[in-house]
Amino acid sequence: MPKTKIPKKNKTRSNATAETMATEQRDISVSEFFAKNRHLLGFDNPRKAMLTAIKEAVDNALDACEEGGILPHIYVRVLQINESRFKLTIRDNGPGIVRSQIENIFGKLLYGSKFHRLKMSRGQQGIGISAAGMYGLMTTGKPLIIISKTGKKKPAHEVILKMDTSKNRPTVISDLEHPEDDGLFEEGHGTQVTIELEGKYQKGRQSIDEYLEQTAIANPHAHVTYVTPTNETLEYPRAIDELPEEPKEIKPHPKGIELGTLIQMIERTDQRQLGGFLTKDFCRVGATKAREICKVAGMTGQTWLKSVGHTEAEKLYDSIQKTRIIAPNTDCLVPIGSKALLAGLLKEVKAEFFAASTRPPNVYRGNPFQIEVAIGYGGGLGKDDSAKVLRFANRVPLLYSQSSCSSFKAVAETSWKNYGLTQPKNSIPSGPLVVMVHMVSVWVPFTSESKEAIADYDEIRKEMKLALQECGRKLGTYLRRRKRMERESERRSVFERYIGEISRCCHSLVGADTDKLYKALMKQAKRRTDEADAQLDDEGNILDDGGRLGNDDDVIIVDRMQDIPEQEETLFGKTTKKKKRKTTKKKTSRKRGAK
Repeated sequence: MPKTKIPKKNKTRSNATAETMATEQRDISVSEFFAKNRHLLGFDNPRKAMLTAIKEAVDNALDACEEGGILPHIYVRVLQINESRFKLTIRDNGPGIVRSQIENIFGKLLYGSKFHRLKMSRGQQGIGISAAGMYGLMTTGKPLIIISKTGKKKPAHEVILKMDTSKNRPTVISDLEHPEDDGLFEEGHGTQVTIELEGKYQKGRQSIDEYLEQTAIANPHAHVTYVTPTNETLEYPRAIDELPEEPKEIKPHPKGIELGTLIQMIERTDQRQLGGFLTKDFCRVGATKAREICKVAGMTGQTWLKSVGHTEAEKLYDSIQKTRIIAPNTDCLVPIGSKALLAGLLKEVKAEFFAASTRPPNVYRGNPFQIEVAIGYGGGLGKDDSAKVLRFANRVPLLYSQSSCSSFKAVAETSWKNYGLTQPKNSIPSGPLVVMVHMVSVWVPFTSESKEAIADYDEIRKEMKLALQECGRKLGTYLRRRKRMERESERRSVFERYIGEISRCCHSLVGADTDKLYKALMKQAKRRTDEADAQLDDEGNILDDGGRLGNDDDVIIVDRMQDIPEQEETLFGKTTKKKKRKTTKKKTSRKRGAK
């Protein structure tokens, strides 16, 4: 078959030159970049975007209150305007924001006080709250409304602004003093931010409700008031009236920097000589250690920094890697602590057994970090579901990207079968279990700018597994004890079933006193099965002389719940609307074998 010829079309093509291409090239604003790639910041869809906006505002509010030495009281309101538009209002009782800083904090990306310091804090990048305002502006065209009050004698100040994304610069629309808003701040100081945006409200997993409930667990010193879109007010009262200790800022650790960073530090330092640079600009480097580093690098402490070029910097970097330097200070970290962890879980999770573990501080890439784990078991938790894993970083709940998070992987890799639980292969355990994993660090290695999951470093995962195993051992001890108590209770019921008949038969055969024999046999039955009479004090601690859990301050046992009414669905599975927890008076239990 002959091929048909297709006539060629005459195409006219304009070829660009270097000069015409140069005219089209320009700077790209960071806010312009993130406006087009907002999914990188957690604004993937309307539901997640609304959660991210509230999360960023609440995290900033908690940080501000703690830095100001104020017990936080956070107010969150979600007002539904129409089917897809919401107005979010977040108010705190912190120290407030000075007028000159309001537009930069809320109207400019990558602006903040936390990025350059090595100190534990919730916020790190200076992106979150301004990105939330940018998302609201893009989806509704409505600006941010900020009201701030810095003192009782100073009037409240209202600023209305929007972000110019092409220049990453705020544009102030209104700037007025508002004495009539003083009533919003009962303590005479605080900040309120209002964002109108497109969103979607839905209860359940990965919701605003779950975020605030988990925030209450990780921040038991905070009081949170939440008004839902249905105008229902939920209160999360504080469990402890103590602020966490204030973390200290530290300097970079020599083992945690790369060659390029070292060269930049040498170029920017105020020091003139190498010895002063090593001792003043790094932590854990004294005069003796500085001389050792300089000697290995073929230099001295008196070497002028202006004479240190790329070759010398490379030798200095290699010398640092070869020199043994002690781990950085850990007073820059403030973990929640076992006592506060248990208080937070007791407040929100209706379980019967609680245990917590706090690991000693460790280091990854020169950055200090610390791992805490707490578990709740039994009680009103769902028995047929998989365990629920609560992930936190610097007291902030992580609700998305669970499977890619180091915390979740550590839970799945722990062998829970050793502690009496069922566990499918390569998965988390099944049963009525809540596992909380918390990482604190001066720089949490998130997998993305949206801060949804912790990167999988070997050092971090190892510490998580060790803490999980410690809590698992305590749970295993408790479950074995419970089984023994149930077994002994069954044995006693068998004894009690036949003791009366045996007493009557002995009376018929040998004339023994029926009542006296019955009491003697009951006494022996109780002694032989005294495990069933183990007592708990009013705090749930076991009162015995030999039990391993008896003197463990990181364990709380709540006696079996009674008067359980109709169940309802909650974030932690099926639980009850109201539960009365049975408590027992303090009583010394009898040692095994006592007569």
